[in-house]
Amino acid sequence: MIGTIVNTCTIIAGTLLGALLNRGIKDKYKETLYTGLGLASLAIGLNATISNLPKSQYPVLFIVALAVGGVAGTWMDIDGRFKRLVNRRSGGKGEAKLGDGLSTAILLYCIGPLSMLGPVISALKGDHTFLFTNATLDFVSSTIFASTYGIGMVLAAPVLFLWQGLFYVTAQISSSAVSDALMSELLIVGGLMITGSGLGLLNLKDCKTLNLLPALLVPVIWFLLKSL
Repeated sequence: MIGTIVNTCTIIAGTLLGALLNRGIKDKYKETLYTGLGLASLAIGLNATISNLPKSQYPVLFIVALAVGGVAGTWMDIDGRFKRLVNRRSGGKGEAKLGDGLSTAILLYCIGPLSMLGPVISALKGDHTFLFTNATLDFVSSTIFASTYGIGMVLAAPVLFLWQGLFYVTAQISSSAVSDALMSELLIVGGLMITGSGLGLLNLKDCKTLNLLPALLVPVIWFLLKSL
């Protein structure tokens, strides 16, 4: 898991660097960074969804996933619980947007071709190129996030480690468990979640994207049932 370890460390390093820069950035520049992060989220999310839609074997599965997952997530209030927990521990109104920043960063770090395919290729072929490339991108992203939201953004690092570790272990146990078809469906749903985060950063619409997290389980369950 050397690739995942490197990826996790670059997020920690980028966050520390960004936190140091945070103290010297005026509010008007932070607002510009919010806008930049929002636009980047829209671009990355829409690209992931649109590029994988033609590969989908079940074109309506992502709609079902968002509907079922969204209802389940809203019932559990995942988004609200997460933000209340993070903001309470941050201990001040100055960190009131930390929950928003973390939710967006976690989605950007975890839901993407490099972050999801990388651990699989690493486990099956011992090739860490995807993860090293992802680590470079995440270093830049984490620096920007931390310069905007502060040191609390380091909490995204262990989430990435566990996420990529899950794909790595699953691929080692069964090379057919994480198929290209399943990956495409996950990227379609995940891309829309990232897009929702971008809308939130731009103050256009609070999509409460963490409430959509259960939607990622729907394609997995579907493919499991299909294989039985």
